[in-house]
Amino acid sequence: MDRLFFALGAVSGAAAVAAGAFGAHALKARLAPDLLAIFDTAARYQMLHALALLATAWAINRWPGWRARGAGWCFIGGTVVFSGSLYALAFSGVRAFGAITPVGGVLFIAGWLLLALAAMRR
Repeated sequence: MDRLFFALGAVSGAAAVAAGAFGAHALKARLAPDLLAIFDTAARYQMLHALALLATAWAINRWPGWRARGAGWCFIGGTVVFSGSLYALAFSGVRAFGAITPVGGVLFIAGWLLLALAAMRR
């Protein structure tokens, strides 16, 4: 599980860098400023949680158990739902995609709390 989370974190980090570069260069002239800001938020949160997945891979070896594994799955789900819905909103302009973004945010929060619990467990 640690290798899976590490690999997914590394791939997600690479995708976030690519998305950031794409947003800064290719989309700057094509998207309205408010949609470009939404795209930037998606890429930023994707990168932050790619790093969280790397930390989770380390934590699984340090503090094995369901809490650290659960944190990793929450970070993956949060990235898909939060960043994915914001990318969809930025590209389509359909504001309804923003309605599911908070679900991804809740998954991110749950992931961080599970990671904290994994560290505090004896």
